[in-house]
Amino acid sequence: MENRLLTANANSPQYDRDNLKSRIVHLGFGAFHRAHQAVYTDMLAAEHDSDWGYCEVNLIGGEQQIADLKAQDNLYTVAEMSADAWTARVVGVVKKALHAQVDGLEAVLAAMCEPQVAIVSLTITEKGYCHSPATGELMLDHPLIAADLQQPHTPVSAVGVIVEALARRKAAGLPAFTVMSCDNMPENGHVMRNVTCAYARAVDSELADWIDANVTFPSTMVDRIVPAVTADTLTKIEQITGVRDPAGVACEPFRQWVIEDNFVAGRPQWEKAGAELVADVVPFEEMKLRMLNGSHSFLAYLGYLAGYQHINDCMEDSHYRAAAHALMLNEQAPTLKVKGVDLARYADLLIARYSNPALRHRTWQIAMDGSQKLPQRMLDSVRWHRAHQRSFPLLALGIAGWMRYVGGVDEQGTAIDVCDPLLSAIQEAVKSSAEGESRVNALLGIEAIFGNELPLDGVFIDAVMSAYLTLLEKGAKATVAQYAAAI
Repeated sequence: MENRLLTANANSPQYDRDNLKSRIVHLGFGAFHRAHQAVYTDMLAAEHDSDWGYCEVNLIGGEQQIADLKAQDNLYTVAEMSADAWTARVVGVVKKALHAQVDGLEAVLAAMCEPQVAIVSLTITEKGYCHSPATGELMLDHPLIAADLQQPHTPVSAVGVIVEALARRKAAGLPAFTVMSCDNMPENGHVMRNVTCAYARAVDSELADWIDANVTFPSTMVDRIVPAVTADTLTKIEQITGVRDPAGVACEPFRQWVIEDNFVAGRPQWEKAGAELVADVVPFEEMKLRMLNGSHSFLAYLGYLAGYQHINDCMEDSHYRAAAHALMLNEQAPTLKVKGVDLARYADLLIARYSNPALRHRTWQIAMDGSQKLPQRMLDSVRWHRAHQRSFPLLALGIAGWMRYVGGVDEQGTAIDVCDPLLSAIQEAVKSSAEGESRVNALLGIEAIFGNELPLDGVFIDAVMSAYLTLLEKGAKATVAQYAAAI
């Protein structure tokens, strides 16, 4: 299979892969990582003789991804989808691939304790951090964390695995590595430091002190639209390259990576591949989370309810297009601290990216895990508007859209497959409340999402209640049209 991929109609590795060293262990070999960070690192190997390679790890799930990668000598394809052409690249910077439940946890920990490992990076989605999205703190009663604290030498959670690897490195006299989150959370490095140090403190206070003194947790902002891989995606990649690649992934041409330059054991020169190394990532993170991810969530809930299966379908509805653009510029942009960025141009670029007909990014996919996403994508902005006495009708409509979506039944009476780590709490709120005002109040009572203050804020409650009742009365399409007309 290796030779077949290397002879594919694609930009293939021309560098000597034997020169690569597994300097980065990455947890979460999902579609996004394959299409984003690994591509930057592959470009360095191809164009700048970098020897930085990856050991890819899946801890829970994704067994087939790792098996497919191993079967292809750790090669896989990334296809860039634009409206008029697809181009492909075979990525060759993966040196090793492991699955904790197939290869064994010891193999994973041994890989993390190899002396040359300088970075452990993560794309495990927001829920993988086992934290409260409302506070950013580790949930010590989270089932995975509670189990790991009972058996800290055989952990299952990403946090537990990282702390155990650091404990072993400390005991062996090896230097610490940098822990770099690449997930969509504000101050993701700060969240990672919080949960790691809190977990370590619960295991061994001396170890926690060592981690605090020796490990850095740089924040990052990552951006590239990477739809979930489907059978159609893989067929299209095969048509382009001439090779069937079950580990292949497709994405938009656009990519962006802003990284806090804070690494204790060195790093690749990602800036040579287009990354931005900065002192403070937070303003860039907030810009992306609120303008891109916030409008994405808005379109996901209200688009799904209207019967739009993909984001580009939403863009063909002029009211949805206008509402998303206004949400970005009128309600998200004013809350931002980023300097030197033309936010109007950024908003126009986002609308153009959303309109790419080749992407077919499913609204249902973006709608997943809303409890983890709402606080940073919408609720933090609402708090800014409340503090500045400003109105926020589109944010309120987006939150109401989420509430309508997690009710579990669409406007045609068909069941919605709601995926969320707080699903039991959401379902309890839905079951214990009548449709209408009672439903809104019940969902606002979920403290892990809304915190303590917003559910007591009459202006906030009224705005969300009004939007929700309008959705019930008129449906999503007509409601979005009404809100867009009022812009």
